[in-house]
Amino acid sequence: MPDTLTISLPNLPNTIGLLAGGAIGGGWAARFVLNGVNVRLYDPAPNALDRVSQQVNNARRAYSRLLSVALPPEGSLTLVDSIGDAVKDVELVQESAPEDLKIKQKVLAEASKLASRETLICSSTSGLRPTALQSTVTYPERFLVGHPFNPVYMLPLVELCAGEETSPESMNRAAEIYQAVGMRPLVVRKEVDGFVANRLQEALWREALWLVHDEVATVEEVDDAIRFSFGLRRAINGPFRMAGGGDGMRRYMEQWGPMLQWPWSKLSEVPGLTKDFLDKLASQSDSREAVSSAELEQQRDDCYVAVLQGLRSQGYGAGALIEDWENTLRARSPQLTSGEVAVETLTLQMPSDWVDSNGHINESRYLEVFSKATGMLEDQLGAQGEYKVVHGSYYTVETHLSHLGELFPGDHITVLTQILDADKKRLRIFHTLTREGDCKPVATAEQMLIHVDATSRRACAAKGAVRERVFELARIHAGIPRPARAGASIQMR
Repeated sequence: MPDTLTISLPNLPNTIGLLAGGAIGGGWAARFVLNGVNVRLYDPAPNALDRVSQQVNNARRAYSRLLSVALPPEGSLTLVDSIGDAVKDVELVQESAPEDLKIKQKVLAEASKLASRETLICSSTSGLRPTALQSTVTYPERFLVGHPFNPVYMLPLVELCAGEETSPESMNRAAEIYQAVGMRPLVVRKEVDGFVANRLQEALWREALWLVHDEVATVEEVDDAIRFSFGLRRAINGPFRMAGGGDGMRRYMEQWGPMLQWPWSKLSEVPGLTKDFLDKLASQSDSREAVSSAELEQQRDDCYVAVLQGLRSQGYGAGALIEDWENTLRARSPQLTSGEVAVETLTLQMPSDWVDSNGHINESRYLEVFSKATGMLEDQLGAQGEYKVVHGSYYTVETHLSHLGELFPGDHITVLTQILDADKKRLRIFHTLTREGDCKPVATAEQMLIHVDATSRRACAAKGAVRERVFELARIHAGIPRPARAGASIQMR
């Protein structure tokens, strides 16, 4: 089985098929739809489409807080009548049926017979071995496990595990697709029940059950012990990273390794799930503050966003992965056209945590929105990435905001950006923010940008293709009517 991957530039499929739309299947739908991929969902359960649509809504809400670039136009989500309809003419089939070997084998057998030979087939199984699953698959070389974590649209890890007949090409293509939608593929080097992360997770879960069973702690105290201590650490370092390099690991194990022989934990023993023990778990859980499932999901997602944003500010771990995902989204965003219209630089839904004491969007968030729009304009001009490192970038030196209306949580907004003036060093732009369904602007912003050299940090002329694009777009936008509010405070002097 392959233990390394060769991942090329992202090349997403146009349409995928999803088999089952529970918590995992719905999470897959959200991640793919919001990355611009069409999804055909087969799930005969009542209200399946409503449940999955709610997951897409949850993800849309979370991504509006997490990402600083606009998502691509959304893919479609279509509920179909059969497995055959779901797998027809798709490049990837993701199976998320119940965790039962016979059920999964039956679903995979039918899907593989009806899908084209080139279609990649992946199972979301959390622990079944891929060789057993692919035993019923037609053309088993295109089958592998792609095991995600709930919620799939927030947690980026996906464990890839090959069966005995899985081809390296299938592993590489699956990794390419998952990476392109913001995930971190991890190859499981050897077939094993539960793969890697679940084996670690279940060891902790077993010990948590024993602590409650033996009345060492309540369910709430066990949760607190994790979330206020090493749970925070684990977002930064795994158990081996803490020791540093080889010498540090050797010293760490010499000091702490002998403690592993002490009878601190129950290891692989599991407490009997008797009626009394289940009643204890239920009673202690019920005594905690009552929160609805919907509220818990939103709170969970908001906390994940906060942790990921914190890690992103340090360019570390899963936070660094968000930056990589945004770069792929930037690369896929529509490029500037020669049409005589202002550039659509941002679309966004206003998050609920942007609200102030008056119940509307805080004024500082307007500046954040326009800053994102400016960044998207720079992306489309080519003034990011390698250009920014080698030549420099545009710095905002002056901004004038006009608040013309109110925005509220949930409002969908669009920002159109027009270049008013440009020379070799300066760029004067005008943003117009409108709310979906409204004709009049809610806010405008006029900005002066200065091109700054990457090394000297002094103003300098824009270089090469970026300079040409700036002048070309300025020429085009000169034919657009100038906004009435332009030039009141900022001028090219």
